[in-house]
Amino acid sequence: MTLRSVRYRKQSEIASGVSETVSIEEGIELVKKFAAVSVDRTYKNGKKRNAFDQTVELVLHLGIDPKHADQMVRGAISLPKGTGRTQRVIAFCDDSMAEAAKAAGAIEAGGADLVKKVSGGWMDFDVAVAHPQMMGQVGKLGRVLGPQGKMPSPKAGTVTPEVETAVREYSAGKLEYRNDNGGNVHLPVGKVGFASADLLENIDAVVSLLKKVRPAAAKGHYIKRACLSGTCTPSVSLSVE
Repeated sequence: MTLRSVRYRKQSEIASGVSETVSIEEGIELVKKFAAVSVDRTYKNGKKRNAFDQTVELVLHLGIDPKHADQMVRGAISLPKGTGRTQRVIAFCDDSMAEAAKAAGAIEAGGADLVKKVSGGWMDFDVAVAHPQMMGQVGKLGRVLGPQGKMPSPKAGTVTPEVETAVREYSAGKLEYRNDNGGNVHLPVGKVGFASADLLENIDAVVSLLKKVRPAAAKGHYIKRACLSGTCTPSVSLSVE
């Protein structure tokens, strides 16, 4: 028999009676209600558990075949209301651009020395931006950055001559998205503490963008399912079409 936490059981009570799919507005309110469930419990050492502002995550299951390169869905998006968090960005660029990149928000910027630092195992960053002229050196980091999804890419806008602009956008929360092997796209769309209208605007922006970038080779129903959840909540299925 599967054991469920007290919080999960309380959240399930809220979910009971909810229809199979709900509107985006209803989904947002449900996730907020789930996240608001409080369980007055402590750790074994007597320390109180701290509440936190959960991330709201959107998952879209797309009608694509990820095995075919012409059906891959990949790119980047700046959400109109942000994500509620900043990102640590590094910039692979000529030394003459390094100071401007750091002024724009990069935690590290430079050429050969930065490549050497990353190849040595330093990965304390979220996004890597690179100038096209640096890709000859950065390309050697594919085995290190690729598995973590941090390899700069022209499709994601992280390989660009406008290094300063890219650093500023990604530091402010610009998101890279890419379908997984199951044809799903996962994106954070804000925090539970956001106003419902702001979450709605962010979700609408993601859905609209993914519809625009629908691969020509994708046939049939495109957005097969959409789910919304908080970091520690059940998910709800959304009606997005």
